Amino acid sequence: VLKYQLYGSSGINAEYGEATRLHKEALKQAATDPKTGQIDMEILMTGLSASSRAKRAELAKFVLQTLKNGNKSFKMSELYDACREGYKDGFTQIQYEMVLKDLQEENKIVQTGSRTIRLKDS
Repeated sequence: VLKYQLYGSSGINAEYGEATRLHKEALKQAATDPKTGQIDMEILMTGLSASSRAKRAELAKFVLQTLKNGNKSFKMSELYDACREGYKDGFTQIQYEMVLKDLQEENKIVQTGSRTIRLKDS
């Protein structure tokens, strides 16, 4: 049995207004950078906030500098430990692995063997 509710024009407008309000609230919650509290639409497009992208770029720069200053080849765990000691801000294992992946995709580093990282030959 189908049930139909007949609304006056005010009922439809009220439902539309509530749907619009809920949509805006959901978008605001999904796009708010938890670190800054600012709305960042890039979160919806890339999955990363501007502050996360900036931190990732900074960590990538530090990893490259560590490789250049070191013996240019590290085991992944040794490079991770060296970066943890020298990097001013904390980072997680996942952030570290994502940075290594980014650097490999940019052809700046090479993973040789199963767990060794080195600078890409220019």
